[in-house]
Amino acid sequence: MPPQLLQSRYSDVKLGQSASIAGYSLVHRETVASTNALALELGAKGRSKVWVVADAQVGGRGRHGRTWVSPAGNLYASLLLLDPCKVADAPKLGFVAGLAVADLIREYAANPQPFLKWPNDLVAGASKLSGVLLEGRSVNLVSQAVAIGIGINVATVPEGTGRAVTSLEELRVSVGCDTLFAELSDRMAYWLMIFAGGAGFETICAEWLRLALPTGTRMSVKLPRSELSGSFRGVDGDGRLVLDTLDGLVHVEAGDVFLNDERPIARDKDKENAS
Repeated sequence: MPPQLLQSRYSDVKLGQSASIAGYSLVHRETVASTNALALELGAKGRSKVWVVADAQVGGRGRHGRTWVSPAGNLYASLLLLDPCKVADAPKLGFVAGLAVADLIREYAANPQPFLKWPNDLVAGASKLSGVLLEGRSVNLVSQAVAIGIGINVATVPEGTGRAVTSLEELRVSVGCDTLFAELSDRMAYWLMIFAGGAGFETICAEWLRLALPTGTRMSVKLPRSELSGSFRGVDGDGRLVLDTLDGLVHVEAGDVFLNDERPIARDKDKENAS
């Protein structure tokens, strides 16, 4: 087995200290069909604040029913929450997760600097480094279980995704999955506290934008029956993408975003210093 995979396998996976104090728990498996699926099963039993971590997934899912390629050596984790917010606000949890991931990864990777791409990806240049998938299920017609699935490409670059993909290993970052997960669990606990069931989304959104692609980044958005092109202008108070098109500003509630520029993205230093 290559050295990087040995380093990245889970030898002693644990919650971070802050997450443990905050009452989160952990379920670790070598292989699962899907960490989200197992998390939702636990939610159906009334569990909450449970992390499910697996060395590999054999039935991982992405957005819109796509397969989430899940080779060994990467981080696959899902956080199960019961009634974390109003059902209508559940999509905003993706911003909480994205913020936690970006906050963590930017401590390790700096060349190129990773940025958040709406709605739930972390990219280095134009290559995907991490993604988030939210799934929900009604529990006894009373509560709502939400699984926040997080995948981070640590040592392996998944194949057959149809998009540019990279890993921390390719970015010459040496860090194990155990370390990443412990720190991720702490950051999620912190940002969920700030989220406060949706009341703190304005703060979450502002922090998310601070780590997002630079304003003006060219992109296209694939919709169910059409496609939009324009430049990134941020997100609105409901978490919708704001795209500057030839027809003016458009607020996009759901869609697949593709970057037009495949070169590494870097902020203008003057703009960075002014932010």
